[in-house]
Amino acid sequence: MAKTFKWKSSNVYVKHIIFVYVKLFILFVFLNCRTSFSQSVEITGIVKSNIDVENIHVINKTAQIFTVTNSKGEFIIGANLSDTIIFTSIQHKTKRVVVDKNILLFKSLAVTLEEHINELDEVTVGKILTGNLHLDVQNIEGDPPINFFDVGIPGYTGKIATQSERRMNEATTGSNGQKLKWYSPLTGTIPLNPILNGISGRTKQLKTQVKLEENEALMLSIKGRLAKDFFISNPLAEDLKMDFWFFCSDDENFIKYCKGQTDFNILIFLRKKYREYMENRNINID
Repeated sequence: MAKTFKWKSSNVYVKHIIFVYVKLFILFVFLNCRTSFSQSVEITGIVKSNIDVENIHVINKTAQIFTVTNSKGEFIIGANLSDTIIFTSIQHKTKRVVVDKNILLFKSLAVTLEEHINELDEVTVGKILTGNLHLDVQNIEGDPPINFFDVGIPGYTGKIATQSERRMNEATTGSNGQKLKWYSPLTGTIPLNPILNGISGRTKQLKTQVKLEENEALMLSIKGRLAKDFFISNPLAEDLKMDFWFFCSDDENFIKYCKGQTDFNILIFLRKKYREYMENRNINID
């Protein structure tokens, strides 16, 4: 009887040990899976559409990171489980995707965007055409505008200079028709306006004004194109947004990093200025 009792006790003890090991193994597997899904991974994705798929903004709103698609609609972005990724562009409807376990497991994401069509109400401007050419021509009022091509003379077709740019050109070249000139036997006739404007500081003042106007024009262009997407991942109170844009344009490298650059490079510059702006106002962005 004693041996039987010992055998039963040993058998129960072995079963208990096996049960403990099984529980530990299951717990270990569960923790490993949970850890793998909690770590940030790089997701390789592609955006599909019936129209252009280049420069579509891909924003991880949860992690506050972003990228843009290439000419094939491809992109790479970091993400965690349950992160919200937003796809947006002027030509497409905005789409949100929540990162699930399948996306993290395969590290890939394919998204199809719908074209955004602005439908306008029908508007009739002027007289309605009847289809009868003779009657329609008689109903047309007003004369067409005349330009220099119509009269056979050469004309300027480049960028029209602003008032400040014209003033600076006059101040630095003396090409404003004024007769204030100085004659020297050695150098010939020299316009005095550039010299006088340089001495008086007017030239420097005009150059500053031209730069300010250039900065403001570029700032307004970027604001109109990127403001909506930028503030999705970089929230800011409505009454501070305009102040932020002027803060960006005041940077001495604003023209260098934003003029003629891709949206991706401009967004990197704006993100840097956003952090500086929030630090200056003692606002926590974490």
